[in-house]
Amino acid sequence: MRKRDVKRIIYMLGVLITLVVTSCAPAYVPNVVNSPVFNNEGEFQGSLHAGLAGYDAQFAYAITDHVGVMLNGSYANRTSDSTDNFHKHKFAEIGAGYYGKIKENGRYEVYGGGGFGKLQAYQEVAFWQAYADVNSLRFFVQPAIGLSTSNGVFDGSFAARLIGINLKQDTFSNTGMLVEPAITAKVGYKYVKAVFQFGMSIPLNKNNIDFNYQPFLFSFGLQATFGRKYK
Repeated sequence: MRKRDVKRIIYMLGVLITLVVTSCAPAYVPNVVNSPVFNNEGEFQGSLHAGLAGYDAQFAYAITDHVGVMLNGSYANRTSDSTDNFHKHKFAEIGAGYYGKIKENGRYEVYGGGGFGKLQAYQEVAFWQAYADVNSLRFFVQPAIGLSTSNGVFDGSFAARLIGINLKQDTFSNTGMLVEPAITAKVGYKYVKAVFQFGMSIPLNKNNIDFNYQPFLFSFGLQATFGRKYK
């Protein structure tokens, strides 16, 4: 293969990657999955995250030894120097659920709830452009299984958030069902931990979804915990 052909292939791959990464104006951006992995009644968690969803604030409180509540918010305002490339969104939700222990260190939890938000985005590259200005209404059910060490150094979980979301823009309305598996790791001291999360957003009714969505979840943040009992 000639050197000129190699350069041409590399150029075409570069263009393709650029189109895939930058040319999508997603109308749905999944927020960070809140998986508290509670230990006891009276435990409170508050955290701040940065990632693909922008900035997320999350709060969770254990009302009893088995019932917990949560409040989540997500915000992003990414505007470039050019007016043809921006993304803005606001989203808030509440939830409640049941949690319990599996022997000493195992945990399980199931939460459900709902929220609403607004998203505006516009991207333009060669031969392609897209604009989104949508209002969203979303409901979720989120089972998870996890692990919590007795010394407070590590909490981890695997959650599978199932969501139903309705998006409206002018006369357009579309409903999607997606499952969002996510792995969360919390590492640090008893009261302050670094939080890392990676997951995916997978459509269940892909043939009926007429909006773009962000397929990955990735974030890192800090969490403060109060009221947890340690042995």
